[in-house]
Amino acid sequence: MKIVVIGGTGLIGSNIVDRLRRNGHETTAASPRAGVNTITGQGLAEALAGAQVVVDVSNSPSFEDQAVLEFFETSTRNLLAAEAAAGVEHHVALSIVGTDRLPDNGYFRAKVAQENLIKASKLPYTILRATQFFEFIGGIVDSSADGGAIRISPALIQPIAADDVSAVLADLAVGAPVNGTVEVGGPDRFPLDELARKLLSARKDMREVIADVHARYFGSELDDRSLVAGDGARVGPTRFHNWLSRSSAQG
Repeated sequence: MKIVVIGGTGLIGSNIVDRLRRNGHETTAASPRAGVNTITGQGLAEALAGAQVVVDVSNSPSFEDQAVLEFFETSTRNLLAAEAAAGVEHHVALSIVGTDRLPDNGYFRAKVAQENLIKASKLPYTILRATQFFEFIGGIVDSSADGGAIRISPALIQPIAADDVSAVLADLAVGAPVNGTVEVGGPDRFPLDELARKLLSARKDMREVIADVHARYFGSELDDRSLVAGDGARVGPTRFHNWLSRSSAQG
């Protein structure tokens, strides 16, 4: 099976490519640095020639609200059109749990727009919504800095290892399209402020963490449903404390 991974040189994409190649699939890692650009269309037709499956894990170079919306809309339109022309049989895309619950978040609005374009196309598809990656918790914590402290919501979060998300995407890529959405989350749920304390403690960062129910998460107030997967979601096996121990040792 020929599978093209859009964003195939990034954190998730390179992991998926490695997994699929180990399982004997002809896999192309497509990205701008590999000469494939979904915004301009450069190299897209050539990359998709003969492909049965496309996995889109590309990401916007800018997270500014309008820029990220334009990226996902333009990229997805171009990609879906090229797939239709190439006879691709399955479009797999990575999205985020909670995209439709946090409309004040510009990035989430852009992912909803991407999902809607996929659903409106005539291509068989599978959308995987994943919870926030362990690897991104540090950025979430730092974005909540308020002077010398961290002011952050105590709402529940269900983070997952990027490696576990990659495993699910690789599995979905070789399966039949579900023509719907699959969710995946980590094995544990934590109040976000508690998770911040765990991370800072492991990094010997002495900043105080203040729980604030009104603290914004990239523009949105959270509740205990905002960032957790629903019933029936797949569950990644890696626990946060194990990932944290490994990443601290590697650091």
